[in-house]
Amino acid sequence: MIERTLGKSGLKVSAVGLGCMGMSEFYHPNQMNDEESVRVIHRYLDSGGNFLDTADMYGSGHNEQLVGKAIRGRRDQVVLATKFGNVRGPDGSFLGVRGDAAYVRECCDASLKRLGVDVIDLYYQHRVDPKTPIEETVGAMADLVRAGKVRHLGLSEAAPATIRRAAQVHPITALQTEYSLWSREPEEAILPTIRELGIGFVAYSPLGRGFLTGQFRSIDDFPADDYRRNAPRFQGENFQKNLDLVEKIKALAAAKGCSASQLAIAWVLAQGDDLVPIPGTKRSHYLDENLGALDVQLTSDELQQIDTILPAGAARGNRYADRAMQAIDR
Repeated sequence: MIERTLGKSGLKVSAVGLGCMGMSEFYHPNQMNDEESVRVIHRYLDSGGNFLDTADMYGSGHNEQLVGKAIRGRRDQVVLATKFGNVRGPDGSFLGVRGDAAYVRECCDASLKRLGVDVIDLYYQHRVDPKTPIEETVGAMADLVRAGKVRHLGLSEAAPATIRRAAQVHPITALQTEYSLWSREPEEAILPTIRELGIGFVAYSPLGRGFLTGQFRSIDDFPADDYRRNAPRFQGENFQKNLDLVEKIKALAAAKGCSASQLAIAWVLAQGDDLVPIPGTKRSHYLDENLGALDVQLTSDELQQIDTILPAGAARGNRYADRAMQAIDR
């Protein structure tokens, strides 16, 4: 497995990480299977991967427990990343965002317990709390580093100005934000900012929540309780317009001799050695396919072809519903 270094932090991680969110919630929730998910994590580790991504909100704590179970006895093989900040009620309801110092400490201790570990390798603020100065949040996170509970700090979906303020309090190792062939917003201001500051970039949803795999033909391919039914890009005319773009990507992938998924991940990898995609899956055969993207080398001509087909802003519809969009780029 190829490794990449996140910014100037010195933290080395696998060039393709494993996003674990879907193992506990949101995508095909009726197909959750903890035993199969543990097998996928083990297969990833056995393949030489080391970068696992979870969060306290995924499955309201279930995902951290699942990951903790999977890495028991293999902790030294793992760069473990988790997040805090999205508050959920006992019934799973979303109650907003918190970043106050007391909450940071509380969440870290709870995550350590669920994960069954003594230290978190990379601890992200999942969303920025507009009611709490970023200096207070990152200051509390820095205290966790000094206490030996956390090794590196990260932010997720933060605006450039917020990233700059945070970096003045404590070194930021990584920014995690959605980035893919149909979510190229970071190119405008985020990527230039973090590269200036020496911060690595972790790209979540590099497969566009599965849409870029080319597997889905209509909204009816998703069960009634699948999160994606509420996402604007999967609705109405947007779905067909976006599908037309994916069909062109599939044709290009076929000509390349790879799958559409592999092409999409290879494209992210080709955007810079400081970028690490973390595609998620709960099936071993999809994991193998995703890791196969490491063998796909795109030429400058092919990258230009892809850019012509899917330039920045080509996707139809916002990536989140209105309420969730308000929590990004803060």
